Amino acid sequence: MLPVSQRPLGQSTVSSYQPPSSGPPVSPGARMKRHGARSLILILSTISYLLVGAAVFDALESERESTRKTVLEQKMKEIRDKYAFTEGDFQQIERVVVQSEPHRAGRQWKFAGSFYFAISVITTIGYGHTVPCTDAGKAFCMIYAVLGIPLTLVMFQSLGERMNTLVRSLLRHAKRLLGLREVEVSMCNMVLVGLLFCSSTLCVGAAAFSHLEGWTFFHAFYYCFITLTTIGLGDLVALQEGDALQRRAPYVTFCFMYILVGLTVIGAVLNLVVLRFLTVSAAETWAEEREQRRAERESDDAELKDTAEGETLDSGPRHRLSLPVEGGSSRTNLLPSFSSAPSSEEGAPGNTVASSTIDTAPGRGGGGLRALLSCMRCCTDTDPGSAPSRGHPFGCHSNPIFYNSISYRVEQIATSSSAFGRGGGGGAGGLYLGKRGRYTRRKSL
Repeated sequence: MLPVSQRPLGQSTVSSYQPPSSGPPVSPGARMKRHGARSLILILSTISYLLVGAAVFDALESERESTRKTVLEQKMKEIRDKYAFTEGDFQQIERVVVQSEPHRAGRQWKFAGSFYFAISVITTIGYGHTVPCTDAGKAFCMIYAVLGIPLTLVMFQSLGERMNTLVRSLLRHAKRLLGLREVEVSMCNMVLVGLLFCSSTLCVGAAAFSHLEGWTFFHAFYYCFITLTTIGLGDLVALQEGDALQRRAPYVTFCFMYILVGLTVIGAVLNLVVLRFLTVSAAETWAEEREQRRAERESDDAELKDTAEGETLDSGPRHRLSLPVEGGSSRTNLLPSFSSAPSSEEGAPGNTVASSTIDTAPGRGGGGLRALLSCMRCCTDTDPGSAPSRGHPFGCHSNPIFYNSISYRVEQIATSSSAFGRGGGGGAGGLYLGKRGRYTRRKSL
């Protein structure tokens, strides 16, 4: 067999491959069960969270709602009795009051108000204080949202990543200035800084809107939180008093900038915390799939190795002379078995190089190996018309099917045995393979 040092680099064989040691592989069924259990737990947790929230809101708001409804019905009865309204007149007055409510804050569909509405659409805030009334406006709103919402989400995510990178760099620089040994910024540091930024943004906005809108600090903080989390209930909306959209341009600019900057900060924290967990989950899935593929490869290689060992045991103590197929790990044998080869020159013309092993056991004289070397010398003869100097029972006929179906390489075959020299007839103690004692032949598909 060719020495390991003389095999072409980058081409391994089945017998030399040693699969890495690992634990028991995870079957696809077990992995699917684990993912299904995780999804089921998330669904049950979400439903439980919704049930708890519904119970709490019911306990906090239901009694107040019943009281307000009783008071409102009593007030409506007093107005009808006082002014002698009929039921139809009262319903008409009620519709007029409800429809005039959006116009109480002034013109909402001029450029400033339209810009405010566009922000509430693409950021998914959706206050609901202003809505399109025409069919054309509603159709354009749907098309505008379909294109604008993904664009806005990608923009906020990108800005959040840039902000996290800047904060990480500033924290690292601050640690160097303070002389700390550990200058790397951990995930905990980033989360704490992100929460600090969120709290600061909410507090600054609450103080500003409390002063400009006349709200309490708690109500202003509530408005900022509902806005920056894109919940947008619409019970408290800025720029709805005293025709502010047309008369208070600096305040309008501050509101727009606060919404955009605040959403960027919230997006940075969500990108740092929520998307980090999603990334970890995706990495676990990828690692499981990679482990499964590696286990499948190890199983296939083990089967091939067992097959090769079984063939070796069936054929006896023989050595296999092989050439690796280019681009793969299988081996193709070039010589017939000595036991199956003809023992006289009568079988030479019809012989082809197609068997799997050669017998080099002691006492046989290495005839199979000499047959290979004689064949190679025949192929390297510079004279097309010349024949081998000495005949061999195996002949020197190459298999055209073999040469046209695989790629192979033979390099640096040097011999020093006198037996090989006698078999090749090329000189004392050696075999002539070309000008430099090296023959390389390559055939491709």
